[in-house]
Amino acid sequence: MIVGERKPFDEIKESLRGYKKVLILGCGTCVSVCMAGGEKEVELLATQLRIANKLDNVDVEIKEATIQRQCDKEYIEPILKMAEESDVILSMGCGAGVQMVSDFLELTPVMPGLNTRFIGVADGEGSWSEKCRACGNCVLGEHAGICPITRCPKSILNGPCGGSQGGKCETDPNRDCAWALIYD
Repeated sequence: MIVGERKPFDEIKESLRGYKKVLILGCGTCVSVCMAGGEKEVELLATQLRIANKLDNVDVEIKEATIQRQCDKEYIEPILKMAEESDVILSMGCGAGVQMVSDFLELTPVMPGLNTRFIGVADGEGSWSEKCRACGNCVLGEHAGICPITRCPKSILNGPCGGSQGGKCETDPNRDCAWALIYD
């Protein structure tokens, strides 16, 4: 799953300055699961922006939509008319979603509302851990299903650095050494 987090409100507000018709476009898959860019988050952000604009005496029309996936053109096509009627799209999708929507809307700016963090897994409710950097050279089969590029802060591919002690990483005593895990 791609994990993202919402950009700071002031950064989002600044990126939309000067636009009169804003479409906040959510993504119903990965970033929805990590509670960053789904329908609820779109609704919350739209409300925050409406209140902020009212307090600033700024007249802005804010529309909301959430599609299943921003990274698949078949889901973007049905909202194209609404998007083209907007001055700017605030994408609440990952970086791939922002780029895909932008490809369809050559004349309409698409601003990111999220920071894409990593590809990860859910550790528990509201908690995710990075498991993949999508580096393009997967070595999981050679390393017991543990990615040394992602799990080792130094991204060492040929064994432990020598600084680990008791199976813990020298950079953080609470972090397991990736190479100790691979060895075990």
